[in-house]
Amino acid sequence: MNPYPPAPWHMHGSLWLSVFRLGRDVDAHHPAGTYGVALVSYEEPSPLTYHELLLARTVKNAAGKGAVTITDIWVDSPASQAGGRALWAIPKELCDFDLDTSFRGPITSTDWTATVERRPIVEASFTDVSRAAIRVPFTGLVEQPGIPEHPETADVVMKGTAKALPCRGRWTFAADGPLGFMREARQLGSFRMAGFRLAFD
Repeated sequence: MNPYPPAPWHMHGSLWLSVFRLGRDVDAHHPAGTYGVALVSYEEPSPLTYHELLLARTVKNAAGKGAVTITDIWVDSPASQAGGRALWAIPKELCDFDLDTSFRGPITSTDWTATVERRPIVEASFTDVSRAAIRVPFTGLVEQPGIPEHPETADVVMKGTAKALPCRGRWTFAADGPLGFMREARQLGSFRMAGFRLAFD
């Protein structure tokens, strides 16, 4: 029996994302271009509850539509790791997270830390008023090259609704960590999706 639920996953939670411009080719998986770095908290009543850090770059899928490819991703749930790899070719690894959130009127302040074997990957902090936003629909496309657990390219559709607004975001990438090359990328903007409801299929 699989340790993860079957597709689609109907997820609930919040996402904090910043867009960056990487000015040079780092390696074959990280060419120059536009990237999104996101931290996500998946909460009840999601079929799995966990935290996530991901780096994704913008691409064109086989149909010529705008999409993203997730190049690096960590979660703190072995079930999510197994399901992401088997169902959608998402190369999830495991790490640990610390998350602290506080509220002052309509303002939410959030601090994140992600570490692997106590070595930092990122630290990030955000301030937003997204809880006061109106709920709006969104759609996203993901194209994932094959990996051993899912050799074929996976085309994923994300559809849902969220309370989304721009926010203030500050990132610190550990120089000796797996995302250290992002220290030279230029941050373009940030936003938060609060209380999202998402179908991932």
